[in-house]
Amino acid sequence: MISVVIVDDHVVVRKGLRLLLEQQPDLAVVGEGGNGEQAIALAATLLPDVVLLDLLMPKMDGVTVVRKIKEITPTTQIIVLTSYYEDDQIFGVIKAGALSYLLKESSPEEVVAAVRAAATGESRLHPMVAARLLREVQQRDRSPLGELTPRELEVLAQIARGRSNQEIATELSVSERTVKTHVSNILSKLHLADRTQAAIYALQQRLVPLKEALENE
Repeated sequence: MISVVIVDDHVVVRKGLRLLLEQQPDLAVVGEGGNGEQAIALAATLLPDVVLLDLLMPKMDGVTVVRKIKEITPTTQIIVLTSYYEDDQIFGVIKAGALSYLLKESSPEEVVAAVRAAATGESRLHPMVAARLLREVQQRDRSPLGELTPRELEVLAQIARGRSNQEIATELSVSERTVKTHVSNILSKLHLADRTQAAIYALQQRLVPLKEALENE
């Protein structure tokens, strides 16, 4: 039997999924939850084979929920089930460890097939989600950040945090002259005029979270 936990803040959706899955002789719904905290608690207690997880729920974002579940029980496979294929969290939840990403418009047969596939480690992506992921990967691959060396990326991140050359030199245990060379290379490779533009660019590319940059001002 494949053990399944269903987590969705809409009771009607949960009950519908339970009814669907329990009609299958090889699937067993072992728990239900209505928010991110409950999802993590259920995963920790029940160690299910598969978690069917709504992406947008109260108390915790989907990326955090997926990451924590995978930390607690790495063998549990997570299927994200949502209404939004344009959601900004798509790339994040896949990167955090979600195996499959389905839309709620998927047919009952597709959901059942995805659960069975997940139990064997096989992924299922809704075609629109797959297309969105492909576009995002392609855009990231074309990013000028790919031209920077690992050390230059470190320096750029420090610039975004508002650090001076001297502070960066201390942080990275290099000379201030070396930092200046890195900064010059960064500006040249990214075709930027100054440190301010470099910091803004790094934040736009999410190299450093905006909250972290503001905390360092």
